[in-house]
Amino acid sequence: MAETLPASGPQQGAAADRTEHHRLYEDALAMLLGTLFIALGMLLYAKTTLLAGSTAGIALLLSYVTHIEFGALFFVINLPFYVLAWKRMGWKFTARTFLAVALVTLFSRLTGSWIGFDHLDPVYATVLGSGLCGTGLLMLFRHRTGLGGVNILALYLQERHGIRAGYFQLGVDLSILAAALLVLSPDRLLLSVVGAVIVNMLLAINHKPGRYLGIS
Repeated sequence: MAETLPASGPQQGAAADRTEHHRLYEDALAMLLGTLFIALGMLLYAKTTLLAGSTAGIALLLSYVTHIEFGALFFVINLPFYVLAWKRMGWKFTARTFLAVALVTLFSRLTGSWIGFDHLDPVYATVLGSGLCGTGLLMLFRHRTGLGGVNILALYLQERHGIRAGYFQLGVDLSILAAALLVLSPDRLLLSVVGAVIVNMLLAINHKPGRYLGIS
């Protein structure tokens, strides 16, 4: 699952001058629905043994190996990244991100008791799961909220040590896929790649300067 940070810098500042701030209830609704969408998407992935990218991918992979639930692993893995988020994005972004991760953790645990599947086709799970995750991430990003993770570390390494963030992120995702070769069947691995493409296309098409003008 992609973890692109919400846009920042001069372009966002110029856009902010032309827009109204989100109201509290708007932020709350985006937080609730966005995390519910992502939790359901991750449930579809887990039920069909698919893999996401970045921190979510690490949590899913570990859950397949250790049989520890995804939500708990996702929450713990994200903990070290909050310090970097605080330094780079400020306390408001960090607090919202912590809350979003906590809600995904909670809803991931509860969703399985809210919905069940007698049959779930892996291709359908790939398309719907990645669509839900991409839409959920988009809702969070547009309200200045992230889901923590490797992306924050990638940007930190780029700023402090000159390591290209994109290359670092790609290296992490390739490492996850390489490790997944020992756990996932080839068809599930291929579907996981398709799901990653869908998520990133949703974000690339819809989350860019000028497409949506609103700030929290």
